[in-house]
Amino acid sequence: QVQLVETGGGLVQAGGSLRLSCAASGRAFSRYSLAWFRHAPGKEREFVALISRDGGDTAYADSVKGRFTISRDNAKNTVSLQMNSLKPEDTAVYYCAARESMSAVYNYWGQGTQVTVSS
Repeated sequence: QVQLVETGGGLVQAGGSLRLSCAASGRAFSRYSLAWFRHAPGKEREFVALISRDGGDTAYADSVKGRFTISRDNAKNTVSLQMNSLKPEDTAVYYCAARESMSAVYNYWGQGTQVTVSS
């Protein structure tokens, strides 16, 4: 099992940047694939980005492609999401999540961090 804690959220103007971090505690961090999701009020939870165990493979939602970058540091047990060119539509609570690479679901979730982008 792994425990995840997100930090780095805040209030920014459109066009600005934020970097979210997720710190993990627990065993065998490197065996998990990691992802960021977001949940805006009145909307369904949305996939944002994922990264493979070794960081070699990444994928992004079309809505954030070219603006967001996911990365991980297995030595520090962290995963980050660099968010550039933020839009008001990016406003949401952002969650990091972990799954074993061969699992179809994300079993472990952080508490979330609020990102608010003003226009």
